[in-house]
Amino acid sequence: MIELSDRINAMEESATIAMSRKSRELKAEGKDVIALSLGEPDFHTPDFIKEAATQAMNDNFTYYTPVPGYLDLRQSISKKFKRDNNLDYSPDEIVVSTGAKQSIANVVLSLINEGDEVIIPAPYWVSYLAIVNVAEGKPVIVNAGIENDFKVSAKQLEDAITPKTKLIIFSTPCNPTGSVYSKEELADIAEVLKRHPNVVIIADEIYEHINFTSKHESLAQFSEIKNQVVTVNGVSKAWAMTGWRLGYIGASEKIAKACTKMQGQFTSGTSSISQKAAIAAMEADPAILKDMISAFEGRRKLVLNALNDIEGVKTNIPEGAFYVFPDVSYFYGKSFNGRTIQDGNDLAMYLLDEALVALVTGEAFGDRNCIRISYATSEEVLTKAMNRIREALEKLS
Repeated sequence: MIELSDRINAMEESATIAMSRKSRELKAEGKDVIALSLGEPDFHTPDFIKEAATQAMNDNFTYYTPVPGYLDLRQSISKKFKRDNNLDYSPDEIVVSTGAKQSIANVVLSLINEGDEVIIPAPYWVSYLAIVNVAEGKPVIVNAGIENDFKVSAKQLEDAITPKTKLIIFSTPCNPTGSVYSKEELADIAEVLKRHPNVVIIADEIYEHINFTSKHESLAQFSEIKNQVVTVNGVSKAWAMTGWRLGYIGASEKIAKACTKMQGQFTSGTSSISQKAAIAAMEADPAILKDMISAFEGRRKLVLNALNDIEGVKTNIPEGAFYVFPDVSYFYGKSFNGRTIQDGNDLAMYLLDEALVALVTGEAFGDRNCIRISYATSEEVLTKAMNRIREALEKLS
C-alpha cells in the first residue's frame, strides 16, 4: 500500500482554497452560491499590461528565465521600491517568484531549522503557519484581538522573543483583518528588532496599494534594521493579476541568494510572459489605481454598514486590503432546525448551507471568534450576500 509522508498528512488544506472548492461544487449542482471566500479582485488585468504580455510573446520571450527573474524586471522593481516606498534594494537583492506565497516559502525554507521559533501575530494569513510547519519550525502565536484593531504591539513581540527566535512574519495591510500598521507602530517594532539583530522579519506588503489611509508605510524604511527585513510584494492584488502568478522580495543579498538557490531546485524562474507583463505594472504610476481603490472603499462601507445592523456582530474598521473580519462569537451556542453553532467553522458551514454564501472561518487565521468576508466583488453581489447573511443569522436563537 502506498503511504504518504508525515509531512503531507500533517498539512491542512488551505481553508480559503477549501471553501472555494466547496462553493464551486455547489455551483456545479445548480445552486446560486455567492463566493466571498477568495482574495481575488473582480477587476480585469489592465489592458496595457496585457499588451506588454502580447508583445513579449511576439518577441519570442518564451524560453527559460533566470532563476531570480529577468534583470530588466528586477531593475523595474528596484525603481518601484524607491519610488513608492523610499527603499533602496539593488537588483541583486530582489528575487522574483511564482507569487508572494512562494516568495515567503523561499525565505522560511532558507532560514528555518528544526525547532527554530517563528513568531506569527494572529490573525495571520493561513499559509504562514503551514509553511513554518513544513520547514519544521516552531510557530509562536501572538494574539491581537479586535479591541486592538487586530494589531500586535511592539511589547507583545518583545515578550515573545527568546534565544530560539529566528523569524517573525506579519502583513500590512493585513490579510485577513484589513488592519494597517502606522509609521509610529512600525517604528516601535523596529526598536525591538534593533535589540535582536539575529531575528529576521518578513513584512508581507502584497496589499500595499489597497490602502485607505494616507500612505502605506514599509518596515524596511528604518535603515538600522533594513537588513533584518524581507519585504514581500507582488502584482496579484493591486494590478488584478492573480492568474499571472508573480511575487517578489527585497532582502539582503545573503537572503536573496539563498532564496534563489532554493527556488532553483523547486521551480526555477517565473513565467517569461508574466515577467514582461509585470515590468509594465512596476513602471506604471500607482495613481491610476485610484478608481479601483475607491470602489473597494465603497464596498467596505457597504459591508460594514450591513454587518453593524446585525445584532451581535462586532467589527473593526479595516484600513486596507479587501476583507472584513467580524467577531461573530455572539452566535456560538445558538441553533436553527436542530443545528447548533459551536464555533466559526460551524457558522461558516451554516452560512454556506443556509444562505448559500461562502466565507472562511476565522479559526484558519488564528482567531476562532471571527469569520473572514472578502468584498472583492461588486456592490450588487455584496448587497445580495449581506441580505442572505442577515436573514440566516436572524434565524439562530
